[in-house]
Amino acid sequence: MDRRVLITIAKDEIAPRFDMATEALLMTITESGDIMRRKSFLLARASGDELCDLALSRDIGTIVCGAIEDEYYHYLRLKRIEIIDFVAGPLDEVLPRLTVNTLHEGDILYPRFGELA
Repeated sequence: MDRRVLITIAKDEIAPRFDMATEALLMTITESGDIMRRKSFLLARASGDELCDLALSRDIGTIVCGAIEDEYYHYLRLKRIEIIDFVAGPLDEVLPRLTVNTLHEGDILYPRFGELA
């Protein structure tokens, strides 16, 4: 079954806070792990409420974000949306893990000192 995913982003990285993000990436991931659709949304202003509305209106099943306030977390969980929170790192590192279901809450995906090419 395909998964619809919303990722809060800041430039090319996961936004540090859900309610402070002004950009979101929506995508559909197939059961085989391919990204079928990918669309970016710019919000007029940072708003956790608008991100929640966007997720609900687009039938999102999973949200990937940095920190998220309890209020939004519990509301979205009540709506049966999976939250993978406290993720930090560039999208290039997050997307491959997300597509093969190895992205976990709290993953920090920045290269360690000495691993930079």
